[in-house]
Amino acid sequence: MLKTVTIFCASSRKSSEKYKKATIELADILLENNIKVIYGGGAVGLMGCLADRIIEKGGQIKGVIPEFMIKVEWGHPGVSDMIIVHDMHERKKLMIENTDAVIVLPGGTGTLEELMEVLTLKRLGKFVKPIILINTCGFYDKLIGFFGTMVNNNFIRAEHLDVYRVVKNPADVIDAINNSPLWDSKSIDSAPV
Repeated sequence: MLKTVTIFCASSRKSSEKYKKATIELADILLENNIKVIYGGGAVGLMGCLADRIIEKGGQIKGVIPEFMIKVEWGHPGVSDMIIVHDMHERKKLMIENTDAVIVLPGGTGTLEELMEVLTLKRLGKFVKPIILINTCGFYDKLIGFFGTMVNNNFIRAEHLDVYRVVKNPADVIDAINNSPLWDSKSIDSAPV
């Protein structure tokens, strides 16, 4: 049963309204399904938008944020369940512990780095939960195309494209999670490619 999801998303103050709208839509869907959110603890950008909506509607949200971000006041003051960690590595590790799925909204290099780590861990059978990219207005089209380039050039196998699912709209997230293929350590073999 889907109880908790981890969300990777942007902290940019300049992100377009279309991405904020999708973030609020996702928050509302998670609230309707009584799903707890784990996120990066930020107060601005899509992170702030997500947290504001969950708090406003009385949902459950946990932030995980490095201490250096707290020192520069990037943490969301309204998130009461906030875990302060030493560094970014510890943050990523805690964000994917005890979660039922990872959802990735549009974002910058931090979001991309979080996505790449969780995709790699899943390929290796170290993280086996569903990973869903919300491809709002085609944001991830070129990245998805580049994964195809990796397959075509024998850097990953075609079956590695099954470690994630892509949806265009937040409304499709729950179904995508529930219909993600099973993936475990048996899904990999001894050869990297």
